[in-house]
Amino acid sequence: MPLQGPLVVTIGGNAIIKRGDEGSTDEELENLRLLFGELVYYITDCALLITHGNGPMVGEILLRSELSKERVPPLPLYMCGAHSQAEVGLLVQQTLHNELARIGVRRESATVVTQVVVDRNDPSFLSPEKPIGLFYSRAEAQRLANEWGWQMREDSHGGHRRVVPSPLPHKVVEMETIKRLVEENIIAICGGGGGVPVVEEDGILKGVDAVVDKDHTTTLIANAIGAERIINITQVDAVYLDFGGPEQRRIDIMTVEKAEEYLKKGEFQPGSMAPKIESAIEFVDAGGREVLITSPQSVGAALSGVSGTRIIP
Repeated sequence: MPLQGPLVVTIGGNAIIKRGDEGSTDEELENLRLLFGELVYYITDCALLITHGNGPMVGEILLRSELSKERVPPLPLYMCGAHSQAEVGLLVQQTLHNELARIGVRRESATVVTQVVVDRNDPSFLSPEKPIGLFYSRAEAQRLANEWGWQMREDSHGGHRRVVPSPLPHKVVEMETIKRLVEENIIAICGGGGGVPVVEEDGILKGVDAVVDKDHTTTLIANAIGAERIINITQVDAVYLDFGGPEQRRIDIMTVEKAEEYLKKGEFQPGSMAPKIESAIEFVDAGGREVLITSPQSVGAALSGVSGTRIIP
């Protein structure tokens, strides 16, 4: 059964480039095709907005920039984020067009390169925790830290990744444009990678080197358009307690009250599942009906109520 909107679908960067992938365009297209091949039946006509992560992509763009810095000026991190928004936006637009056409549906879509205003004094600038880029072995991570000054951290999914500041978003600069697209029933692809972080001083915008968590930006946008539901597509089929541990167990339905309790107990990894839960609480508290967290492979089952985790009032 098609979903009613406004609906927000947010796709994790690690659901577009999966662990073990080389990161090629063909792999990204195939991963998106598998996701939308299932989801497309539910989104034929509802007001729809799509956001996405960019961790692996922005890491690769930054790595290319670092490797070529002897020939061309390196890109600042925030500009790598802008590049990734355009790249993933195009892939999503193509995939949506092809999968909707496959079932005889025609809809327009548009990508908005999105800026978000952050606070220059956000504490995350002193304590980076947002993982970006590829997974590395301990030895590779140590080499990159020594050569380029990257801060590296072991990831809950295995391996080591670079971590960067992740300030909270306060305002979406292009919000009125995004609203108009949704009102015209054009699928808006925006907030990629959490948006390009900027600071605003006396009305002047300036990019800063950080990566805004896309789940917090997604909630900011979802609340602004009056969305009823967020579908959060990530690497895992549901939210788990004791994730990766001997007593790992899946949560089918989680109230806001219970989610807050688990957060206080430290059940969810910072920079990974924790911001998904925090932003889900914020969305539901602001009047959203529910947030559904699941994986690309399980999205159909989750929408049918037999998989995934639902966060509800």
